[in-house]
Amino acid sequence: MISSKAGLFTESVIRDMTRQANLYGAINLSQGFPDFSAPEEIKLAACDAINADVNQYAITWGAKTFRDAIAEKSSWYLGLEVDPEREITVTCGSTEAMMAAMMAIVNPGDEVIVFEPFYENYGPDAILSGATPRYVTLRPPDWSFDPDELAAAFNNNTKAIIINTPNNPTGKVFSRKELSTIAALCHKWNVIAITDEIYEHILFNDKKHIAMAALDGMQERTITINGLSKTYSVTGWRVGYTIAPAEITQAIRKVHDFLTVGAAAPLQEAGAHALRMDRSYYQNLQRTYSEKRGRILKVLGEAGFRCYEPDGAYYVMTDISAFGYNSDLEFSNFLVKDIGVAVVPGSSFYHDPVLGRNQVRFTFCKRDETLGAAEERLAKLTGRLTGTP
Repeated sequence: MISSKAGLFTESVIRDMTRQANLYGAINLSQGFPDFSAPEEIKLAACDAINADVNQYAITWGAKTFRDAIAEKSSWYLGLEVDPEREITVTCGSTEAMMAAMMAIVNPGDEVIVFEPFYENYGPDAILSGATPRYVTLRPPDWSFDPDELAAAFNNNTKAIIINTPNNPTGKVFSRKELSTIAALCHKWNVIAITDEIYEHILFNDKKHIAMAALDGMQERTITINGLSKTYSVTGWRVGYTIAPAEITQAIRKVHDFLTVGAAAPLQEAGAHALRMDRSYYQNLQRTYSEKRGRILKVLGEAGFRCYEPDGAYYVMTDISAFGYNSDLEFSNFLVKDIGVAVVPGSSFYHDPVLGRNQVRFTFCKRDETLGAAEERLAKLTGRLTGTP
């Protein structure tokens, strides 16, 4: 009695690990939501909008104030000149932005290239939109791809390629050279690039965020996806957006209209305020996350994990081979139940679970108190590096 599509994927492993964290009273280092407050001025802007009775539908594809702010920020940060009237769609989070974008461009029989390990929504998004996903593996320690393997994934059926930079779960920041390699293949095969850039301001090691749409000839074939969630610590607000050429935007807007009608009106007004905050906010954000990154890497290293140090986003992928467990699922269950720390099993980020059987992902977008509590619990792993559980 269910569709064949729904039978092709499971529920979110990440969200399930949050439920397990709650069940066992574990420290939640699985789901990527900050457990600290959003900036006070953004919260006040939302309250002001509600008190000003901004409580009814915004324009379906986004309040003008918010779209204008997106265009302004895209100009100074990404180097993109964007028409807020014809090239921006405001959505219910970047998750809906991805789904609306996929449904707007994909036909049955099309193929969509996905780098793995991937954020777990991308595979189901491809399936739900009627596409066949083709996977290209990013390999540690630097999570690089084989250009020949990537080139072999393109063919006459390829409609799009999904790029997430900075990347969840690996923290990889795609270089200009890598993006140029992808762009050349997109031109050759007439393929659309869908770029998830939600972590654009969380960068380390002097890495710079490069927007695919800013490369020569790519703005007319790129759908850029972003949102407020990560940069402004408001993951529950569910306000995202797409930037795309006018023709594609028109299709995205139609799909979005019948998926969700529109994003929360008062939160869009607060979003306009957020995008116009002083640029020092982003410098402070990087400094704060850099400190948290350093702390979690030290904690995990001392506990026996091999860490793949991230250049962006707020996750750390780790190798658990030294602990001797049979799988990432077995080890994750042990951590949440017996140690009291919830993580995400690495297999959930791959189309073939075997590829992630020796990996788990931690997040560090947490208060110092939370990271300190996790450190105390992970210290119990000392002495377990024996090769047997």
